[in-house]
Amino acid sequence: MTFKPRVGRLKWVFTDHPVYFLAACTQRRRPILDNRVGHDSFRAFALGAEKFRVLVGAYTIMPDHLHCFVGFMEGAPSLWMWMKSLRNTLSKALKETGVMPPHWQDGFLDHLLRSEESYQDKWHYVRENPVRAGLVKQAEDWPFQGQIHRLEVSKRRS
Repeated sequence: MTFKPRVGRLKWVFTDHPVYFLAACTQRRRPILDNRVGHDSFRAFALGAEKFRVLVGAYTIMPDHLHCFVGFMEGAPSLWMWMKSLRNTLSKALKETGVMPPHWQDGFLDHLLRSEESYQDKWHYVRENPVRAGLVKQAEDWPFQGQIHRLEVSKRRS
């Protein structure tokens, strides 16, 4: 999953609590994320994000990339800063296990969700990723996925 150059991030979001679908790939698609250390580090970061007014919903960690849904409340850091912190946290954990950097491709994919339906559609696609990759027979057998918080896509303000 290499991301093509794309239009810049939105400068204004017309919702009180935006929910994003995010994806980030490892450098050269190295299979370094699908392990207990990576998963535990991600979960600890996601649980701690709440104190910074960020809620992590459903997520799937694949060998060479991760997907997650993230809700930002008023007063939360920017999307860019949050992703930088997440990747730094995971990189630190990877280094402690002997996986040398660089760990991440530049940039990441972000998509502002516009309806509850798009959240469910995207989650179904992401949840089935390990099955499509031939890693498990059923999505529920993949040990590196879950949900931290239940997110709801808020309606646009008038």
